[in-house]
Amino acid sequence: MKTIVVCSGGLDSVSLAYRTAAEGSLLGLLSFDYGQRHKKELNFAAACATRLGVWHEIIDISGIGRHLTGSALTDDIAVPDGHYAEETMKSTIVPNRNAIMLAIAFGVAAARKADAVAVAVHGGDHFIYPDCRPSFIDSFQRMQTEALDGYAEVTLLAPYVTISKADIVTDGVRHGTPFAETWSCYKGGERHCGRCGTCVERREAFALAGVDDPTEYADPDFWVGATNSFRATEV
Repeated sequence: MKTIVVCSGGLDSVSLAYRTAAEGSLLGLLSFDYGQRHKKELNFAAACATRLGVWHEIIDISGIGRHLTGSALTDDIAVPDGHYAEETMKSTIVPNRNAIMLAIAFGVAAARKADAVAVAVHGGDHFIYPDCRPSFIDSFQRMQTEALDGYAEVTLLAPYVTISKADIVTDGVRHGTPFAETWSCYKGGERHCGRCGTCVERREAFALAGVDDPTEYADPDFWVGATNSFRATEV
């Protein structure tokens, strides 16, 4: 099997790239410039491809991203601090982002004769991102099976979709993921801020997994209060 991994440069997608490489099916990494306010994560994706010895392509969809307004990830809106499942984190939604990226990834996979596209959505994303839920993954596969009927057969792999980020950390350790060479923070500073939803989730995941976190945070202890004061039931 030849698999293209959609890789942002974050902990989840880099871990997925290392898992796929360990399984012997990694063909290349595909990243997207959708007009995000900082692009340093793409450098981490490129470095991941270099380490694994595969090709890496960045597809520029910033022209589309300019029309997907209202998100703290693309507009001049403050990135909220706190637990990922809080209502305020909905400001980080970029509407239909995964559907757009995956549709392009499937086209690339069909053109390059790949067998699969792998994406690192996980259980912690389900709270606020509808295009990260199992029902979306299943529906997208059905749609692409119809879209490519008679031309190509491409499978959507989402091995983390029902597990937690702590489980991804455990899986990353198993496959040798260099966690220090991944970027999660939505604020794009010199260091991970330690306060935004994805930093809190990252720090908590290492603690729950019982794995030392090599990440340098500007506020390394904020996550304790954020996770103690807020709990949510996954949808």
